Amino acid sequence: MTGATTAALHGSPRPMDRAVLERPAPEAAVALLGALLLRSEGDGSRTVARIVEVEAYTPDDPASHSVRGRTPRNGSMFAAPGTAYVYRSYGVHWCCNVTVDGLGVGAAVLLRAAVVIDGERSVRARRPAVAHDAALLRGPGNLAKGLGIDGERHDGVDLLTEGGGLCLAHDDLHVPSTQRTSGPRVGVSQAPDRPWRWWLVDEPAVSRYRRSPRAASGSGTG
Repeated sequence: MTGATTAALHGSPRPMDRAVLERPAPEAAVALLGALLLRSEGDGSRTVARIVEVEAYTPDDPASHSVRGRTPRNGSMFAAPGTAYVYRSYGVHWCCNVTVDGLGVGAAVLLRAAVVIDGERSVRARRPAVAHDAALLRGPGNLAKGLGIDGERHDGVDLLTEGGGLCLAHDDLHVPSTQRTSGPRVGVSQAPDRPWRWWLVDEPAVSRYRRSPRAASGSGTG
């Protein structure tokens, strides 16, 4: 699958069905590869981006925010599938997740990277120093910044309706199994070798893998 394929719409976007996300996080993560993220801009326009890299997190996963149960910080992670769970990483970057599995479960898929299809001007206004298109939404912090996603406005928003300014959708793009692959998640210190990151093959916007320096060598998949 080429960058030209992912950076173009294939038919009209249509809202994602909640049933797509009512499954275990690893399965939902695969289903989200190639999906669209629609961001309503303040001037009435819309930015469209295609998701090309994701990571799964479950409630029994030692790397998950929900492993110790529900807290004021992670409350949205336990909401109905298709809800935005937006948190600040290291006090600096916002990161956007999609809740999955079931109400009260505490499972989510982190959106790690996307490709801009429409609305590049709005994205570049938020990321003016970025020279290459592929880097605009590469990495979860950059994805949130480029699309103007933050916890104050978007944490807890239902992503399957357009009322919250942020919406998940599908078009007619089909991602064959041969065009997606998986490997360890980026930068996690717990269960660092669990292969719960999925991405589109040969897509330039995908993050470079970096192992956490705090991860024990030889750790298993948990």
